[in-house]
Amino acid sequence: MTDPILKTENLTFSYPAEGAPKVVLNGVDLEIQAGSFVAVLGHNGSGKSTLAKHMNAILLPSGGKVYVSGMDTANEELLLDIRRAVGMVFQNPDNQIVANVVEEDCAFGPENLGIPPEEIRQRVDLALKTVGMYHLRDHAPHLLSGGQKQRIAIAGVLAMMPRCVVLDEPTAMLDPIGRKEVMDTIRRLNAESGVTVVLITHHMDEAAQAGRVIVMSDGRVVADGVPREVFQQVELLRSVGLAAPETVELMYELRKEGLELPLDTLSDEECAQALYALLQKQK
Repeated sequence: MTDPILKTENLTFSYPAEGAPKVVLNGVDLEIQAGSFVAVLGHNGSGKSTLAKHMNAILLPSGGKVYVSGMDTANEELLLDIRRAVGMVFQNPDNQIVANVVEEDCAFGPENLGIPPEEIRQRVDLALKTVGMYHLRDHAPHLLSGGQKQRIAIAGVLAMMPRCVVLDEPTAMLDPIGRKEVMDTIRRLNAESGVTVVLITHHMDEAAQAGRVIVMSDGRVVADGVPREVFQQVELLRSVGLAAPETVELMYELRKEGLELPLDTLSDEECAQALYALLQKQK
């Protein structure tokens, strides 16, 4: 197996507070492989967003280590290389959009990296096409929908050509249409461009689209695996303030009533098929 693009070793982090410091991360050990799509789940205060900010050295560990492609984030001399390797997309796209024209906003990051103008032009066009926003390249960002703005924010990160993109609750402020636009973009980015994706979310349906789900609670990893495995742990998820996907919750409750049903039905279609098969068996 190749070296992980992201690695944490006994990562701890505390925010200063009156009296004792507030511990937010408490001994996190993780490896994330290049090209993977990983969702990090957790309720508010679980530490998932703080973990995200360690992935490109916005925050530095209070204890332990974080490595990006083998680079220690605590090494100030490597900061630019680390930020080039890992791009961040935040909740509110308005906080990331800095220009009055879509393509100018997308060019902002590469310009700051000192990329030649001809290459910036190519990068901007490619990034906007990747997120399906090339046709709006001459528009004013503030006139666009929330989902479109978030896709522009993603394009701005992509134009810097990172190997990994960390998205911290990118759909939290969006309506269902905007959420779908952004999730389709994220999935395509991973599948077609091979970019490593780390998605911080509290939406089960979004996490179910990832190849791997990490569940956090009180600054620790409490579950880690493929979605079908993790979401079958209904009682564990409930114990940390999360609910399994609605399809799994339905199957779980019906199983408690004595019906023989699988717990790995993540989609509505799989759920309907399982119920239909049970009814056919009982005829």
